[in-house]
Amino acid sequence: MKIIGLTGNIGCGKTAVAGMLRRLGADFVDADLLVHELLGPGTPVTAAVLRRFGEGIRKPDGGVDRQALARIVFADPKALRALEDIVHPAVLRETEARIRRSTAPVLVLEAIKLIESGMYLRCDEVWVVTCDAEQQIQRLVSQRGMLREEALQRIQAQPPPEAKVPYARVVIDNSGTLEQTWRQVKAAWDRLVGEGPGSGPHP
Repeated sequence: MKIIGLTGNIGCGKTAVAGMLRRLGADFVDADLLVHELLGPGTPVTAAVLRRFGEGIRKPDGGVDRQALARIVFADPKALRALEDIVHPAVLRETEARIRRSTAPVLVLEAIKLIESGMYLRCDEVWVVTCDAEQQIQRLVSQRGMLREEALQRIQAQPPPEAKVPYARVVIDNSGTLEQTWRQVKAAWDRLVGEGPGSGPHP
């Protein structure tokens, strides 16, 4: 199995690239989706998050209200670090378990915090999705219904995209059309499946 680590900052189009890789036949472990599951009702992670951030973020079903939690942590870097300290170890454990269960020739490990969490070390190569900052803002406003100020806050809470690029074997520029993005993805895929066993990420 070859493992692609797929990452990119919020609004850059990581999800669109993930969809293209699924079309090409890749198996997936979506670390961001695992976070959603881990913050559901009755999990140890939910219990720890509620202890740290209070009952005000509990949903009626017992899970975590992720929007309410986001309003807290994206306004306070210390709170964001505290949340990551709770969530990341659990995500890493579950990610490893799902990788081991996969039998696909190519698996994509998709995570916005791929580099920062150290998950990139588990990958044969890292793919980073980028676009220009104004496009990030416009996508968050139009696709996720955020106010411009909220979109800026989310973007500024993350390390700059340039910090991820040195780790990348592949940089997908998603500033153009979907067809242009597809051509980049397909070329990188064809190169990957034509190579022998991976030599690990490229920090």
